[in-house]
Amino acid sequence: MSTRSFDTMINPQIEELLDRVDSKFSLVTLAARRARQINSYFNQLGDGLGHMVPPQVSSVARKPLSIAFEEIAADKIERAPHADRVEDAADPADATA
Repeated sequence: MSTRSFDTMINPQIEELLDRVDSKFSLVTLAARRARQINSYFNQLGDGLGHMVPPQVSSVARKPLSIAFEEIAADKIERAPHADRVEDAADPADATA
């Protein structure tokens, strides 16, 4: 038997990605959120809207999730604290009694 290393389906390695987040759940949610943003960016290119952030790494990958994983491995994106993600909630100042 030879002791050669086997390539994994994911590049960068999952262990390398897990070192950059606090849990598997955080990795999944961060990568999925960023992949949706990348997908939206590619979909709106022809429209000239330009409000989405383009991919932050040079990649040969064509799939948004693969690009998101490469960005995480390159420390180009990171998980925001929960308090910073409250932007989606309604502004209490907008409520009228």
